[in-house]
Amino acid sequence: MGEIHRPRREPRRNTGQAGAVAVPRGAAAVAVVAAALTLALGLWHAGGSAPGPLDRAVADAVHAVLTGHEPLLRPATLPTHPAVVLAAIGAVAATCLARGRPRAALLAVVAPAVTVPVNTWLLKPGFGRMYGDHLAYPSGHTVSLATVLTVVVLLVPPGGWTRTAAVAVAALPVTLAGIGMVGLGYHYGTDIVGGAAFAVAATVAVAALLARLPGGRQRRTVPGEGGEPADRA
Repeated sequence: MGEIHRPRREPRRNTGQAGAVAVPRGAAAVAVVAAALTLALGLWHAGGSAPGPLDRAVADAVHAVLTGHEPLLRPATLPTHPAVVLAAIGAVAATCLARGRPRAALLAVVAPAVTVPVNTWLLKPGFGRMYGDHLAYPSGHTVSLATVLTVVVLLVPPGGWTRTAAVAVAALPVTLAGIGMVGLGYHYGTDIVGGAAFAVAATVAVAALLARLPGGRQRRTVPGEGGEPADRA
C-alpha cells in the first residue's frame, strides 16, 4: 500500500501591526466614569479654597495615623517628582521599543504629553480651586504619576488576573503619594482623587485614538493551511 501523505499544517501567521495598541474591553466605561468623577469633584470645589467633608476626613485620618512619623511622608511623594516620572516614561518607552512595540512606546510618550499640559493649562485654571497660594485641583503630580501607571496597565497582556493585579499594583504608589501630599499640606484628598481620575480618563482616550490610526488596531490571526478558524486579536 502506498503511504498516505497528509497536508502539513503551517504555523499561524500573525498579521497584526507590530506594537499595536489594544484598548481593553470595558476601558471606555471606566474612562467615562473617571471623567465624570473629575468633573463632579471639580465643580463641587470650583473657585473655593476650603476643604470639603471628604477632605477633612482624609486629612484627619492621615494625621491620626502618621503624626510623629512625618519623615515617612516625603519619600512617599518621590514617585511624583518630575525627574522620576520622566525616567519612568523613558523606561516604559524603551522597553516597548526593545520588545518591538513602537505604537505602545508612542502611547507611553504621548499620553503624559497630553494629560499634564491639559491639566496645567486648562483644568486647574478652569476649576480655580486653591490650596494656599496655588491652584490645586486636579493635582498635577498625581496626574503625571497616574498617567504613566495607566499606560503600563493598558500594555499588560490580558489573561486571567494579570490586568487586575496590575491595577492593584499601580494603585499603591498613587495612594501612598496621595497620603504623603495630604500629610505634608500640599493638597486636599479630592485633589488627588480628581488627578488620578482625569489621568485614567485621558490616557484611555489617547490610547483609543492611537488605536484608530492606520495600523493601530490588532488584527485577526490568519489561520494556517490546516483549516483552523482565525483567532480573535
